[in-house]
Formats: sequence, structure tokens, C-alpha cells
Amino acid sequence: MTALTIRQIKQQSQQWVNASINSAIPPFWLTDWLLYVIHKPSIFLMTNDDYQLTEAEYQQFSAGVTKMQQGIPLAYLTGKQEFWSLDFKVNEHTLIPRPDTEILVEQVLNWINEQEKSRSITKQEDAVTSKRLLDLGTGSGCIAISLAHELTQGSTGNTKANVAKNSWQVVAVDVSVKALEVARHNTTVNNITNIEFIQSSWYSELSTDCERLFDVIVSNPPYIDEADEHLARLIAEPISALSAPNQGLADIEHIVQQAPRYLRVGGLLAIEHGFDQGAAVRQLFLDNGFNAVHTVQDFGGNDRVTLGQI
Repeated sequence: MTALTIRQIKQQSQQWVNASINSAIPPFWLTDWLLYVIHKPSIFLMTNDDYQLTEAEYQQFSAGVTKMQQGIPLAYLTGKQEFWSLDFKVNEHTLIPRPDTEILVEQVLNWINEQEKSRSITKQEDAVTSKRLLDLGTGSGCIAISLAHELTQGSTGNTKANVAKNSWQVVAVDVSVKALEVARHNTTVNNITNIEFIQSSWYSELSTDCERLFDVIVSNPPYIDEADEHLARLIAEPISALSAPNQGLADIEHIVQQAPRYLRVGGLLAIEHGFDQGAAVRQLFLDNGFNAVHTVQDFGGNDRVTLGQI
């Protein structure tokens, strides 16, 4: 088949979108994939309708469209995904960072900033000179790296949240060696130096020594019910990072129950969860001694992140 022009691709795009096996693919996937293949900026698609793809470009574009129709996300074709204005490598060993998870990062940064303001107002000296943050189930490292990026820059940097500068050490754990390889790569490309990676099944390889406790624990664990019919549509992302027993609450329950052993007094636990799990997660926090427990909604108005202090 003769390679198409940009105009012809635009004309056929809706047909390709609707031809997906599982559900219609997002139209912007086709646009972003086309730009990736032809190595052009977005404006090119508006000013060069007559540009004809080379045969190699068309073959690559067509093969990618077929994969997307079969359920492969765009990020796995390009091998990257933007999150918190940073670029992250992703592959079949990691989940693709989602916009709603930025709420988790933002809430943690806001809490840290409020703590710093409180200390400044009361002029109390903090006995702990270096602060520690733990990311459980780090995957691509997007949460840990975004937080480390902001905490390193401090209030003088170009940050989304006005976080007071402090000495923070971030620890990121994951049970998957392959995921940790991706996270380490993302740390390098984003020029982050204050992260330690540990292979661990949740807390299993971490210490409860006083000097090794954390000021913040954050996690986006698997929380989809194993019986959820929508899992069948997710043929590319690792299911083990998505679903959990006990109606999706098993891993969250473990994280919450064990968190008090690893948090300093006054420390924060922040967890992302399913839209229908807010009440259950808040109860888990309360049952395990957490205070100031509250849930923050995502961009769609659904319960998404629950936080509490020990």
C-alpha cells in the first residue's frame, strides 16, 4: 500500500479509533504516535497536510496502530510517559504513570510544606537533621522521583508545590528487579541523586531501627479487585501491579497495618486507591491508630488518595 499523507491519516483516524478490539483508543494516541514516527513537532500536523510518510514511516505507523487496536498502550510503543513534567521510561515491567497519581504527589508535598511552615512559625528546632521518605512499590519510580525532584529543588526551584527546602532522603522499594532497573534509569535521566532503591516485598527488607524510620510513607499499590472484569482488557500492563485479593484491599491493608512500625511520631501515610474504596481505606487508617484521616478526590470527583498521621 502506498504511504499515506497526513491529510489521509486524519481522514481515516476515526475508523482506526473505533476498530479497537477492547474499546476505542484515545484519538490523541494516533496523533502522538504519528508525531513520534515522523519526528516532528505538533504544529507540523496543522501546517503540512500534504506531507507523505516514507514507506518506512508508514510501516512503523501502521504497525503501531494495529498494536494499539489490540490493547497495547501508546506509552509502551514510545517507551516513555510524562509525569509531573518529567519524562519516564516505561515498559512491560512497570505500570504507566497516570495523571490522577499526581494528586498523591501534590498532597504529600503540600503536607511537607505545611510541616515546614509550622516549624518556622514556632521556631522549634527539629531534632532530626535528615528526613526520610519511603515509596512502596515504586514501579517506574515516578512517585519517588517526582517527590525527590521537588524536595531537592526546594522553594527556590520551579516547583508545582511550594515546598520548603530540606535534607530529604528518598527510599524506593519494589519486589520486581526489572521494575527497579527501569526506576534506576529514570533516576539517572532526570538527574536525581537522593534516592536509594531496595528490592523488597513491601516492608520485608526494611529496618525498624529508630534512625531508619520515615517521616513520610507513600504508595500506589495494587487495588483493583481480582474479579474485576475490566482486568481482561489490560493485556499489556503487569496484572500483579494492578490487582489484589480481598476486593482489591489486601495490599493496602498490609501497608496500613505495618506503617506505624516504620513511621516516626507525627509521620504521614498517603495511599492511592480505587474510586469506591475511600470509606474502607479511611476505616483501615483509623483502626490502626492514624489521626487527621481524610480522603482527597481525583480530577473526576472520585475518592483517590487517603492520608493520615500516626
